Amino acid sequence: MKLKLPGCRTAVTALLALAGATVAVAQDEDFGALVKRLQSEQPAFAERQQKLLKERYDLSDTPDDDAKMSRGKPVQSGIRVRLPRGVTWDQLAAMTPADVKAKNLWPAGFFPLPHPHHEAGGMIFTQVLIDETKKQTGRDLTRFDLNFDLPQHFLPEFPAPIYLTTRPDLGDVSQGKLVSISNYYELFKDILNPKQLEGLRLLVTPFPQQQFNATDDRRSLMAHLGVSCFDCHSNGHTTASTHTVGDIRPNEHRHRIDTPTLRGVNVQRLFGSQRAMKTIEDFTEFEQRAAYFDGDITTAAKKGVNPLERGSQVHFMAEFQALLDFPPAPKLTVFGRLDPKLATESELRGEAVFFGKGQCASCHTPPYYTDNLMHNLKVERFFNEKMINGRKASADGPIKTFPLRGIKDSPPYLHDDRLLTLEDTVEFFNLVLELKLTTQEKQDLTEFMRAL
Repeated sequence: MKLKLPGCRTAVTALLALAGATVAVAQDEDFGALVKRLQSEQPAFAERQQKLLKERYDLSDTPDDDAKMSRGKPVQSGIRVRLPRGVTWDQLAAMTPADVKAKNLWPAGFFPLPHPHHEAGGMIFTQVLIDETKKQTGRDLTRFDLNFDLPQHFLPEFPAPIYLTTRPDLGDVSQGKLVSISNYYELFKDILNPKQLEGLRLLVTPFPQQQFNATDDRRSLMAHLGVSCFDCHSNGHTTASTHTVGDIRPNEHRHRIDTPTLRGVNVQRLFGSQRAMKTIEDFTEFEQRAAYFDGDITTAAKKGVNPLERGSQVHFMAEFQALLDFPPAPKLTVFGRLDPKLATESELRGEAVFFGKGQCASCHTPPYYTDNLMHNLKVERFFNEKMINGRKASADGPIKTFPLRGIKDSPPYLHDDRLLTLEDTVEFFNLVLELKLTTQEKQDLTEFMRAL
């Protein structure tokens, strides 16, 4: 039965948006018309997002003189969230949440960060990943309707190093290359056993996805093979490519996703920022069956869902993921604490804050700095609900405690990328937890986290 609603295109689009479906193609719009329309709309949405980012943050490229990621990329320094006019961080910290809310003083950069085009959503990749993937495999991860929004200097280094729990003697086994279907065998054939190697092959194999597929409801100009797990989790880490979560409705409440690193999944017991799935196998299977297609099983069938066999394929993929280790942290002991003979005075003071006044260790317990639980920060105490570029800033609910080991390698921070630096993160938690840290304590805490 085919339902026709002449003259109701706008209403149908609105209903689809409320249902969380992709606002895509009216039935009378062919692919060429869709491309033309979305390309014409793209500059306005890009301008809207860039205006928001510049209002929220200092986006300058200001690296720290000393702090580096594992392969040497400079870590961005300083507080980048802009304060409301006429107030200081110390003044904000002295207020109650009710006062901050009543006076509308919650910093703009501490509100949820929308997707680059929140109403459209979907996977969006960083330009360095797009360029290297196209160079290696010919697959083009460009979307014709939008581009990634954050500057490259705020993102993880690319390509990221790979450390294996089974071969720590080798250090970075990536050889400075992005691992893809074109080179995974050459790089890993002498390091992995056949089952692990097959798991890695599946992780770098593209499968159809909501925006990248062979139907006329896609966001790539050419019919597409799809995306791989390692497109988002490049080299088992992250490039900060983003998406919107598939399990929240209506669309305005959906979170932008901070693609987390896969390093250290072997020590984690919860997967997904809020879903709390209990094994990496569950998460691997969920991604292919549901997240790739926005939780829409009808669309998945049309676009080419590829159900993975749990006893072999999913298990093999999970086995490789469980080998991904944290980067070396030479100043830490086997218990995950600083070695006083190697740490600086600032790092040692920061450790004392972390385990004391800062209350960080209440959730982030050593040696991997996670308690494998979820916690609700109740940030909504500080602000009134508001719409921000298609995203409703409201209660986030409980969020998984992600490990802090190797945290300097994984900017930006929080579950939706809203915090660009560790300094921003310290200021955020100083307010949310009402800690009243001094300037020196905040600086020392940042130095400690860079040593993890």
